[in-house]
Amino acid sequence: MTLDLKNDPLLIARYKQHHKNVWPEIKDSIVESGILSMEIYNIHTRLFMIIEVDASFSFDKKRLADATNEKVQEWEQMMDTYQQRLPFSRPNEKWLLMDKIFEL
Repeated sequence: MTLDLKNDPLLIARYKQHHKNVWPEIKDSIVESGILSMEIYNIHTRLFMIIEVDASFSFDKKRLADATNEKVQEWEQMMDTYQQRLPFSRPNEKWLLMDKIFEL
């Protein structure tokens, strides 16, 4: 998945700092959704997220669970301070799925 950050070095540094101390409730919501592993990579303003999921995972179920989780909503609102949606994103769409085009 991919997403951009706002082109501001101070905001990017703060975003990285938040991810060194992700709230326990956010980690719990990730694990409870069936995500087994999550990594986020950054270069300049671009973010890449790689997730591994179990058979119970569904983006739709995760989206619904997040919508009713106050802590997740608080976290997402805070992250909006730093994140810049891609120009072709739909309204309310942040992280976008990418197509795999090569594997060795």
